[in-house]
Formats: sequence, C-alpha cells, structure tokens
Amino acid sequence: MSTLTMVIPCYNEEASLAKLYAEITRVSQLLLDEHGLSCRFLLVNDGSRDSTLAIIKALRERDPRLDYLSFSRNFGKEAAIYAGLQHSQGDFVAVLDADLQHPPVMLLEMFAAIANEGYDYVAARRTSRRGEAPLRSFFARSFYRLMNSVSPTKLVDGATDFALFTRQVALAILALPEYNRFAKGLYAWVGYKTKWLPYENVERVAGSSKWSFVGLFHYSLQGILGYTTAPLALPLYLGGGLLLVALGALLYLLGVGPSAAGERPFLIVLICGCSGMVCLSLGIVALYLGKMYWEIKGRPVYIIQEMSME
Repeated sequence: MSTLTMVIPCYNEEASLAKLYAEITRVSQLLLDEHGLSCRFLLVNDGSRDSTLAIIKALRERDPRLDYLSFSRNFGKEAAIYAGLQHSQGDFVAVLDADLQHPPVMLLEMFAAIANEGYDYVAARRTSRRGEAPLRSFFARSFYRLMNSVSPTKLVDGATDFALFTRQVALAILALPEYNRFAKGLYAWVGYKTKWLPYENVERVAGSSKWSFVGLFHYSLQGILGYTTAPLALPLYLGGGLLLVALGALLYLLGVGPSAAGERPFLIVLICGCSGMVCLSLGIVALYLGKMYWEIKGRPVYIIQEMSME
C-alpha cells in the first residue's frame, strides 16, 4: 500500500488544530477508500509560544499516525517545510498550512492527477485574493511580475506552498540544502511534470496571519536574490542612464553659459550622479554578499528540541 505524509508547519495554531485534525483525518479516509492510499501526518511546531505543542502531543496520543517535530525556537515556515520533507515517509508528500487556508480535500484531486495523469508535482494556485488587503494583493502581484521578468525560474501568479508530489520530487528538493530557502522557487527550479489546480482564496478558520508586510517584503527579496543575478546588472543600466542625464544637463548648462549658470549646478549634477551610482552599486553587492555570508557559515536550517519519531 502506498503512503502519503502530510507535512504541516505550525506556529501559534492552538485555535485551529482541532478543526485541522478533524479535516485531515476525514480526507485521509477518503484517500484510503478511493485510492487505497495510507496517510500519515507530520506536524512541525515552529517554536510556537502558545499551547500548540501541547495540543499536538495530545493528538499524538490519540492517533499513532500523527508524528511531530518541535524546534528550539522559531526558524520560519521555510525551515519547517524543509524539516518536514527530511523526516517524511512513504511514496508521496503533501505540504499544507495548519489554518485550513489550504483545503485538505483538494488532496483527492491532486493525487488523482499524479496517479491517473502522470504528473509528478501538483500544486494549488489562487485565482483570487479575497480577504486580503488591496495593498498587499497589489504588491504580491507586482512581485510575481518582477520575478518572472528578471529570473529564468518562472513562478505562477498565485502559486502557493500547498502541493502534493512524489518521493522523487521530494528528494530533488532536499538535494538543495541552501540556508536561504524560498520554497516556491525551489519547487519551480527542480522541474518535473507539474499541474496547477486553481482555487478560490480561503480565509483562516481561526487566529490571524503570521506574515507582516515587512516579513513578506523580506521574503520576496529572498526569492529575487535567490533566483536571479539581474539586480547586479542594475547599476550598469542606472549608471548609464545617470551619465546620459548628467551629460544632457551639462550640455544645457554649457548652452546657457557657465557664467550665467554658475558653478553650483555643475557640482550638483556631478555629485548627485556619482553618489547615486556608488551607493546603489554598493547596496546591491552588499545584499548578495549577505546571502553568501549566511551560506558560508554552514549553520543548520533548524534545530529540533524534541520529536515523536525514532
């Protein structure tokens, strides 16, 4: 019998765990009845500060199919997904959120696409951003447009981490042990035959989003810096543009006449142009050097404090 492991990152999810467990056990029975697929559940406690871990342990006592990993602190969702993949078992792996924004019932359609249509990786793509703030939606769509314009690794607009894939795909993702992880980019980079399932955005069953605007901004930067070197060429184009502007301004000032214009405009053009190019160039190089710094350190992506698995 084939086995599917559902990897579920959890951070302060005490209010949603009971509903999550009820839904994944219901869906697991449907997968068993319709496809003969046995399911296991791997919940990754990402340093929660509420009673998430205690609830997970209580669920573990009721259901031996449920295992858990608990981090020593909050390492982030990317680390939780990575840890879950490393400790997952069976022929297939699914990644979904604990707040039920990723409807577990979609796993039935996802697995059918793999079993009957020959896909290796099936993921959900949001067709709307209902419930999100308009400004957040605007920046999210802008990120996908920017990412796809500068990177050879293409991302689908509305792509989510909610996916089901074969063990082969999981091993390919695990073969990329980088510290600065961006799951959507990693999934796209490894390739394989992929199918996207559209779905309407679903609001959380409880609690609030753990992603702040600043956090999402840093996450998007990680995606851009991790999958394209295009920003390194930006100073070249910007420097060329500034030089053209400075040259045009210089010609204008010369046409007006140095005596009429005075020395100050010439100095302003020169200083602004040079300073802008230097600062921007140093800033972009510093971002990439920062990423290299963390990779070279070789620190673990996460640290497990306790776990139920042997």
